[in-house]
Formats: sequence, C-alpha cells, structure tokens
Amino acid sequence: MSNIHPSAIIEPGAKIGKNVTVEPYAVIKGTVTLEDNVVVKSHAYIDGHTTIGAGTIIWPSASIGTKTQDLKFKGEKTYVIIGKNCEIREFVTINSSCQEGSVVKIGDHCLIMAYCHVAHNCEIGNRVIMANNAMLAGHVVVEDFAIIGGMTPVHQFSRIGQYAMVGGFSRITHDVPPFTIGAGAPYKLGGLNLVGLKRHGFPLEVRRALARAFKLTYRSGLRLSEALGAIENEVELNPHICHWLDFCRNSRRGLIGFQGISAQPLPEEEFDELEELLEERV
Repeated sequence: MSNIHPSAIIEPGAKIGKNVTVEPYAVIKGTVTLEDNVVVKSHAYIDGHTTIGAGTIIWPSASIGTKTQDLKFKGEKTYVIIGKNCEIREFVTINSSCQEGSVVKIGDHCLIMAYCHVAHNCEIGNRVIMANNAMLAGHVVVEDFAIIGGMTPVHQFSRIGQYAMVGGFSRITHDVPPFTIGAGAPYKLGGLNLVGLKRHGFPLEVRRALARAFKLTYRSGLRLSEALGAIENEVELNPHICHWLDFCRNSRRGLIGFQGISAQPLPEEEFDELEELLEERV
C-alpha cells in the first residue's frame, strides 16, 4: 500500500512502487518511476523520464527531470536516474539531459542539500555530499565520496575525484584530483584529505603512498607526464594510486594547479606539517 494524498497530482502512466508516500500538492508526471519506499514531499515536481531509487526522499519544492537549460536541446528523449536512499533537499533542481538517450545520473546514499543545481549530462557517484547552493554545470563528473562545500560553482566538463573535499565559496574551473582537500577562488590545494581518508579506513601505508604521489605531482617541479612516470617508478602501486594516475592522465580540462593560474599547493612547511600528522592519526 502507498500513501498518496488526494491533492497530489499523479498522471496516468507513472509507475509507483510499494509503500510510496506522496504528500499534498506534489506533481508526478506520467513518465516517472518511483521505486519502493520513496517519499515525495509537498510541492515537489518530478517530470521527464525520471527514476527515483528505493528509499530516496524528495523534499518540498524540489524540481527534478525538467527540461535541460542547454540551448542545443531539440526535444530528444533523455533520462534522469537517482539512486537508492538519497536525500534531495528543498528547492534542488536536477535537469534532464541533452542528446538522445543521455542520462543525468546520481548514485546511492547521496545528500544534495537545499538550492543545489545539477545540470544536463552530469554524473554523480555514490555517497556524495553537495552542501547548500553548490552548482554543477553540464557534463560534470563527481566521483564517489566527494564533498562539495556550499555556494561553489563547478565549470562544465570538470571532474571532482573520489574522496576529494572542496571547501565552500570555492570556484572549480578544472579537475580536482581525488583524495585532496582545497578551497578558494582561485582554488588552492591543501594536500590530502587526511581526516576523510582516515575516517574511511585508508591504511597508513596507503595514505603515505598517496602523499608521495601528491608531492611528486604538485611539488617536484616536473611536468605532469614526468611526475606520473615518477609515481609509477617510485611509489608502490595499489588501486588508489592507479586511480590517481588514471584520473590525472585522462583530464580533459587539466588539473587544478597546472593552468598557470594561482591555484597552488600550500607552502612546503605547511604541507610537511600535514604529512607528519599521518602517523599521529593512526
């Protein structure tokens, strides 16, 4: 049994799972699928070929699956897929995609806080947190466990790597490497997201390897291709180091800190202090 308020509007054709709650004045269009245990709160609007995963909560006045703002859109059939057990908070806008058959995808267990925007062709991984008023332009990729602070815009085609933490009021114009922490406009890298990595159970030897990879990439003075080669030769490879290498090599917009802008790592002495904390926090 589902709990559908009489004032909610659910068009014919919408697929409603078991134990779904739709509160007063919410609108569910006919091409929408709500899986089991979804909650859609008052005045939310869900349109397009949108699927909401089991256990996800859509808070009041969120707008999901509406037409992309990309002016190249010509009426193609596009999709929005939101994973399981997410929270989409008040006034969030998640547009549909652009180009036939393309998808805006949000993974499982994500928290997207109030007034955030997710544009066309974006892909968000699992357990991502976007704080209030973070904004993703088109074709942005946010990998698993990344955190984006409030009031932060992300330029189109940029990527934010897994376990990265981007501070609030930042401006992201290029790719943010995985496992790092930084903030600002222009953006400054502070090194590894040490607290986050420890909380997620990264062993000390992995954190040391990532610290070495970071220093070779950003502190050695080598060209990026040379630094990545040095990592392969000097750092013990593990899945996380391999991901660092793949992420850096496949950057389309370039890495933060390699574009001649003032996005630079912390000074040597400050980074060394952070590195020394690795052993203290075991």
